[in-house]
Amino acid sequence: MLKTQTKAPDFSAVDQLGKIHTMGQYLGKYVILYFYPKDDTPGCTKEACALRDNFVLLKKKAVVIGVSADSAESHRKFAEKFQLPFILLADTDRNIITRYEAGGAFTKRITYLINRQGLIEKTYPKVDPSTHATQILQDLQKIT
Repeated sequence: MLKTQTKAPDFSAVDQLGKIHTMGQYLGKYVILYFYPKDDTPGCTKEACALRDNFVLLKKKAVVIGVSADSAESHRKFAEKFQLPFILLADTDRNIITRYEAGGAFTKRITYLINRQGLIEKTYPKVDPSTHATQILQDLQKIT
């Protein structure tokens, strides 16, 4: 994983609605950048739904962005099926996954909490999909 207090690599990618996002556009905000293997699989669905269920509180403190190698269309279906209110970036060329050291045979289930200055504030190298959202929320409350 990337080290804390290092600059979060920039990126440009399209979300499930066809909108382009860059890391730079979120300077001044906290960002929860979470990587996951595949849309609509058991662990990934559990993690996404936990983030959804905590989204009202999370969005008061940070922007939530999910990243996987799935297509924007796959993300759209996944978001619609589970009413996911946050950004899902399509990294089909695995550029973001590689830059954030989340690659391997499958995309690793890891998360970065990025601060307002664009630095990595906290890393989550081992994620439990059912408790991760709560863990991030607790950390955000301590930090902000």
